[in-house]
Amino acid sequence: MIVVFGATGNVGGAVVRELAAADVEVRALVRDPQRARASLPRGVEAVAGDLRDADTLRPVLAGAEAVFLLSGYRGIDSLAAEMPVAGVERVVLLSSSAAPSGDRSNAVARYHIMSEQAVRDSGAAWTFLRPNSFMTNTFEWISQLREGDVVRAPFADAAISTIDPADVAAVAARALSSPGLEGRSLRLSGPEALRPAERVRILGAALGCELRFEAVPDDVARKEMTESMPNEYVDAFFSFFVDGTIDETTVHPTVHEVLGRNPRSFAEWVNHNLDRFL
Repeated sequence: MIVVFGATGNVGGAVVRELAAADVEVRALVRDPQRARASLPRGVEAVAGDLRDADTLRPVLAGAEAVFLLSGYRGIDSLAAEMPVAGVERVVLLSSSAAPSGDRSNAVARYHIMSEQAVRDSGAAWTFLRPNSFMTNTFEWISQLREGDVVRAPFADAAISTIDPADVAAVAARALSSPGLEGRSLRLSGPEALRPAERVRILGAALGCELRFEAVPDDVARKEMTESMPNEYVDAFFSFFVDGTIDETTVHPTVHEVLGRNPRSFAEWVNHNLDRFL
């Protein structure tokens, strides 16, 4: 049996579906089991638990062979301490492309690095997934498209080989249910590096219209981002995509190596999700 944390998120939800389709017994950790049952595949057990309360984690982990976990949970240390007691043998952690930097002064990198360390300390066999930015971030443009044909976005010069969360989930499901990926930190990317203007062009072609891209200047982007997130996180993203302290441009072969197929391209992802933009 495999426990999936964040079971209704972009990646966690897809992990649940991958495992359920393979007839693997899944226990999904969710905030509201009653509401979540309608969206979960048949046969998946929905449970609630509080990572800050070890007493609630024990029944969640009971009988679990493997766990899928997301970085950044408050209480991850408590969870890691409970896993060996529960007999968990394998952990797959959704980390980040920021973790390899080892830079704990960067707020985003820090919580991924600390989460990886907590999992290492658990004593379970581990696999770390370090994906690039997700294609689903494109959904942030939907509100702008409701207003017209212009998409404004920061970091115009950053070419990123974004990845479909479903591809991340497929790699996670393989690592959770099959041996061979233990002790590996897997960098994951899509098949091509695209700048925001190129992604806008592809989206427009799929929608059958000509969209225009407008670069948000760095000073304006910083002001806008500060309105919705703490300054230390704004600094982190500027470090990544302006100062270039992470590499999300390189295309990695990992998805193909693990799954035997290529990751989905951005154009394929857009066509698969086109109804969300209409």
